[in-house]
Parts: sequence; structure tokens; C-alpha cells
Amino acid sequence: MPAELSPIDRAKYVAARRAIGFVEDGMRVGLGTGSTAAWMVKCLGEVVREDGLMVTCVATSTRTAELAQQVGLTVKTLEDVRWLDVTIDGTDEFDPKLNLIKGGGGALLREKIVATASDQMIVIADRSKQVDRLGAFPLPVEIVPFGWKTTQALIEEMLSNVEVMGRSAKLRMDGTEPFRSDQGNLILDLHLRRISNPAQLSLVLNQIPGVVENGLFLDVCDIVVIGNSDGTVELRDINSGTVEHERVDLLDGDNIFVDIVD
Repeated sequence: MPAELSPIDRAKYVAARRAIGFVEDGMRVGLGTGSTAAWMVKCLGEVVREDGLMVTCVATSTRTAELAQQVGLTVKTLEDVRWLDVTIDGTDEFDPKLNLIKGGGGALLREKIVATASDQMIVIADRSKQVDRLGAFPLPVEIVPFGWKTTQALIEEMLSNVEVMGRSAKLRMDGTEPFRSDQGNLILDLHLRRISNPAQLSLVLNQIPGVVENGLFLDVCDIVVIGNSDGTVELRDINSGTVEHERVDLLDGDNIFVDIVD
């Protein structure tokens, strides 16, 4: 493992390296979006090039598709593939039930569609993403641009009737302009601090006119792979209820594509 990596990046890398062990020859694989998922895409590309693994990939964002093609992966649309064997993605938070908050990278809609169209979802994370209760990370909500201020007001009004500790909904910006998702939509980040009932919140959010999707991924994740900077990983399987600890064996000279820009 390259010594120049920060402890967080080493943790992300070993989680990604272990997660691709779930990918078998001939599989259809969903590729997540974000810094941790980028490590996974690079690692999978290395295995495809060096070991001849044959996989077909569906990307959850334009930037993931570009990175995947750059490292030699075959990328097709979900319309072409229809159903996936596994999706591997990162997360912004996960709780003890492996419920997630995702969307910090702005790809939550495609990420949720791809994850739901998979037989299995594997989440890769460093330990900082683990929380006792969701909500410290702002919850992204994708909304249509038309009437967005009305949608924002409706969301803030709704939040006064649910069990959360914060109630502000801020428009995500990209410099001086509003951030746009790959669908051309806007994103509101809800600063809630603590979500007492994620299932209720997800349901009521998606009933508000103008809301496309929210970043609560509930009962979707099957396995979380938690990486540590010392090269160890923890695997939590929500279906079997097992927790396993392993070490990822790496060569000192491992080249993890430091020349490739995320």
C-alpha cells in the first residue's frame, strides 16, 4: 500500500479492495459514486486488466462512468442490463441496522435506482461513517427546479411535525450556481442532526410535490465493509447477523492508479 496515502484513504482503499472480492466472473455490477467508490472502481479495473475478470458495469453517475471506462471497465446502461448481481457503493452514514444516508456526491437518485435493481448491495466505508443514529450528515433531497422554493417551504413545514433535532433545508450550491444532478435537478440538504424515525421521514418526504427522491437508503444494504488504516476490515452482514474481521494482504509496491484523477 503506498505510504503517501492518508489514514482515511488507506481505510477506503482496503475496504474497496476487499469488496471487489464479492465480484465473480460474468457478473453485472453496479458502480457507486463518491471518493470511496472511486477506489473500488480503480481496484476492479485492475482485476479486470490483470486477471481477465469479465464483468459488465452500470455506473450511477457520469463521473463514475468516465472513471470506469478510463480503467478499462465495460459500462452499459441499466436499460441494457436490466438487473444487477451486485452493487458496490460508498455511504455518508450508516447505522447499526445498516440503514444509510447517501447523496453527498449528488447521485442519490441513480444510486437508489441501481441499488434497488441489484440482488445484493455492498457498502464500503471507513469507520468515521458509522453512527448510532442517522442525521449528523445533512440529508440530501433531490427536487425538480420548478417551484423549488415552494418545495423547500413545504419540506421545512413538514419537518416541524417529525422527530428531528434540526429543521433547515439549504439549497446545495456549486460555486455561485445551484448544484445540478445528472438529471438536471436541484438538491436540498436537510440539516436534521438526529433522525428518530427514518422510515417515517422517507415516506413523508417523497409525498411532497416537487420531491424526486431522498437520500435515506433503508433496508437496501446487505453487507458493509469497514476499512481501517492498518489494513484490516470488518464485514457486517445484516442478513446472517455475522460480523467478521479480516486483513487485506497488499504488496508494498501496490500501484493504485495515483495517476488517475477521481
